Amino acid sequence: MRILLDECLDENLRQGFAGHECHTCRYAGLKGLANGELLAAAEQAGYDVLITVDKNMPHQQNLRDRGISVIVLDGRSTGFDDLVILMPDVLTAVDALQPGQLLRIGSR
Repeated sequence: MRILLDECLDENLRQGFAGHECHTCRYAGLKGLANGELLAAAEQAGYDVLITVDKNMPHQQNLRDRGISVIVLDGRSTGFDDLVILMPDVLTAVDALQPGQLLRIGSR
């Protein structure tokens, strides 16, 4: 599974995706793109999943007919310590996601 971490996430989270190919937006050359542009570019680059903390993305973007899925992390904060505890649920979800699917994972 090819996973892209949105630039609003701590880059150290990529270490939690053993067995998957995980890149940051900076590494993939996709930094600074607006949500719609980012989804299109990530999909074109062959990513299967975009992981973000942007809770507005599901309301702003239509994922229907997209080849990429989105996971929105909803931690107590956007800090590494509050997001890393969500990783077991994220890893389970990544393996079950279908293209065009949106999933929220949170501790609240």
